[in-house]
Amino acid sequence: MSDPITKYPTIEDLASHLRVVLEEKKFLLIYAYNGTGKTRLSMAFKDEGKRGEARDTLYFNAYTEDLFYWDNDLEGDSARRLRINSGSRFFKGIADINIEERIGEYLSRYASFNFRIDYDQWFVSFYRDDSEDIKISRGEENIFIWCFFLAICKMALEGVADYAWVKYIYVDDPISSLDDNNAIAVASDLAQLLKAHRDGHRFVISSHHALFFNVMWNELRHKKQTESCFLDHSEASGEYSLKSTNETPFFYHVAMLQELFRAAKAGKLYTYHFNVLRSILEKTAHFHGYENFSACLKRGDDDPDGTVFSRIVNILSHGNYSLYEPQEMLEENKEYFRRILTDFLDRYPFDPELFADDTDGAARSMSSVYNSGTKETNHP
Repeated sequence: MSDPITKYPTIEDLASHLRVVLEEKKFLLIYAYNGTGKTRLSMAFKDEGKRGEARDTLYFNAYTEDLFYWDNDLEGDSARRLRINSGSRFFKGIADINIEERIGEYLSRYASFNFRIDYDQWFVSFYRDDSEDIKISRGEENIFIWCFFLAICKMALEGVADYAWVKYIYVDDPISSLDDNNAIAVASDLAQLLKAHRDGHRFVISSHHALFFNVMWNELRHKKQTESCFLDHSEASGEYSLKSTNETPFFYHVAMLQELFRAAKAGKLYTYHFNVLRSILEKTAHFHGYENFSACLKRGDDDPDGTVFSRIVNILSHGNYSLYEPQEMLEENKEYFRRILTDFLDRYPFDPELFADDTDGAARSMSSVYNSGTKETNHP
């Protein structure tokens, strides 16, 4: 992208642009929040490559995971199996090769269970030691499906005939249920696989997971054919925008702050925004050598140790619901959020132009920004 910020009226226009970028670049890394449209973008990108029955994109996203579904043997309560949608092009040809060994090479790095594939009835059974047909956890299921994808991805990159149609490989959020250690391992393994490939394939990697994105960037940033960007979506205009992060590798943190700033000013604050705010506070604390994010919270006369705000951030940034079932904050929590964010931006002065008022183009002080367009209330 020649422009640091480019905008697109529809997700289809954005998907078309990604293909233009990939005419010159080999790797495209996209960071975006949950709910921005990452999965829809991967499907729009895939759809653009359809020509009748022909396809050109091998993809991993939430739809890929749906190709596997559980048969829990409700009557016998013993033969629990993961069914495979054999009608998908994703599985074409795997019965004729030793894909179990290929999957196992990756799976052994992350998990301790074993598996068998039945190609007559198209299901996967799992076992561990002397236990047969076990039900693996959701996290283990996710990593198994990811390893399945890696095995197929590697076959496409090696030129296996059944995957000769693959020109693009699009990966969207492979690590939704993994801890940080596995997130690093997954990102590293994926990067090594892609870097070792020297053919004409092109790759798009998108994620909401900052650590995963960071590892991918560090692995691929020295490649001249790598483009990195932040994806945003405006609910007001419906537009999608890409902001280049190539000149500043961690620019997505600034983009996070811009998004939090806009959401706070508009009053459109959801519980997951506290998760984003905490992530920024933690990274800032580590950068300045502090052990805890509370060091970055402003101390007031009524709270000299920052204890109250630290507890608020701790409490309101926990709970999976905040990421996967967005709920609007209570008004009281919105006010806490505004004060913590405002104090943070006043204490660590980012370029005020980044937070300029879109209506008049003038940057304003962080501490007074919410007095316009939002109801003014007393701080707690």
